[in-house]
Amino acid sequence: MGKKLSQTQSPQHDRFVHDRLPRTKDLPQILPLPKIPLSGQLNCAWFLIDRHLEGPTDNLIGDRIAIKSGERTWTYWQLGSHVNQIANVLKQDYRIEPGNRVLIRGANSPEVAAVWLAIQKIGAIAITTMPLLRAGELATLIDLSKPQLAVCDTAIALDLQTAIDDTGSTCAMITYDVGGGGALYHAMAGKSDKCDACPTLADDISIIGFTSGTTGNPKATVHYHRDILAICETMCRHIIRPVTEDVFIGTVPLAFTFGLGGLLVFPFYAGACTVLNDRYSPQQLAEAIEHYQASVCFTVPTFYQQMLRLNDVNSVNGLRLAISSGEALPEPVRQLWQNRTGVELAEVLGSTEMLHAFAGAGGSAIKPGFIGPAIPGFELAVLDEKGNRLEAGEIGRLAVKGPTGCRYLDDKRQGDYVQNGWNITGDACVMDQDGYVAYHTRFDDMIISAGYNISGLEIENALLAHSMVAECAVIGEPDTERGQIVAAFVVLAQAVKNPGDMVLELQDHVRQNIAPYKYPRRIKFVQQLPRNESGKLQRFRLRP
Repeated sequence: MGKKLSQTQSPQHDRFVHDRLPRTKDLPQILPLPKIPLSGQLNCAWFLIDRHLEGPTDNLIGDRIAIKSGERTWTYWQLGSHVNQIANVLKQDYRIEPGNRVLIRGANSPEVAAVWLAIQKIGAIAITTMPLLRAGELATLIDLSKPQLAVCDTAIALDLQTAIDDTGSTCAMITYDVGGGGALYHAMAGKSDKCDACPTLADDISIIGFTSGTTGNPKATVHYHRDILAICETMCRHIIRPVTEDVFIGTVPLAFTFGLGGLLVFPFYAGACTVLNDRYSPQQLAEAIEHYQASVCFTVPTFYQQMLRLNDVNSVNGLRLAISSGEALPEPVRQLWQNRTGVELAEVLGSTEMLHAFAGAGGSAIKPGFIGPAIPGFELAVLDEKGNRLEAGEIGRLAVKGPTGCRYLDDKRQGDYVQNGWNITGDACVMDQDGYVAYHTRFDDMIISAGYNISGLEIENALLAHSMVAECAVIGEPDTERGQIVAAFVVLAQAVKNPGDMVLELQDHVRQNIAPYKYPRRIKFVQQLPRNESGKLQRFRLRP
């Protein structure tokens, strides 16, 4: 990385986040990776962008397209110039220093990607937030992370300004217009397109990522510069196996670490191209895959399921790899997708706390009914409540160790997630003799009825095998006699004349396919299921 990054002391003189990390004894065990240093200088933006624009001429890819958005394209040279200009705006106009926090608010776009990279380059800490969050939700995040600056899409700036005012924060704000224009672009016009990367250390802080809030209470997770590269050397290298000709596309917001990795970090690490547009419907995603000639897709199981119902599902056949995460991938959906499209559909399991995926399989390594084994670099175990390893086939708590790990910002729940060096993900899983993990449910969603432990996912898979079920979600509801009963919320593929008859038919269908005691004693037909902005199901909103 050159002499400019040779210092051995952290330049992040603002220690606000460092000082609020968990105590050493509460941190997870970190497993080193050969190519990623645990200490010493390291700036992830240099690896993602500058590395492609410096060095021997025959290794440079500056003229290759880095981002497609609508009809816009940015080459790596153009992206690098925009990143440097934004970095100079942050430093010169807003006096942002290493360790300061900068909040980003906007839908997926080239602007959000460039701002995120600029923050990394100057050694500040990026906080990406969901565009649909309202003032009260934003205020909670601002109170916790204390940003010095917010960079926001002009179209959604009002809620953010309200949150800043309501918290009494001194956070400044600069806005941009997607496609060009706004205060940010105006400020960039007078700035140099040259900027040296800050000599951050491997364990200097890169991002604060907020959990998606599927339990209704998001947490702030802290990740280092080395963590950004660690997910490239694990998930990206072993599951995606990218090449520079790849074009990445997906529905997942950059505000979530799954989207940040899949649509920004991984493509730029590989010198490939990413497509960054605002939200898609399943129809629009299928059309965009064909239009941009995308080769790698990141989205949630619901989108794969809904794309299968399109008249022209062949529009996705140009993909070489589809990645599913965010919620459990029903086995019927995986099988139907691969049978109808011929495109490999790989499921991975990860968490915001671990930054990205730690389990999964692709190609011939896929085993029906299982997510996969630990991605190389990680170690998995299924533990009982006392922390003992369970035998193959027993349901228990999924635990993981690897080159990344949970670090909550100023949060007492650290001890719930990290125990004896393991990251306890909250997933109820089983592991087979080959180390493959099968997901059953979140432990919070485990249904205990009349003494039986029941996996909602198993019931959902059974229901989805019925031709009339388009989508479904299963939860446990309180019951005075059984403790809980199984309740299913079902989106039908088409309207029915007699809903009561359909309830009985679905209940009988489940009884015939899995153990009868697991059948849903209550079925409610709904028009849609509650999901967050990434498409992840929010079961807590279904509970009474």
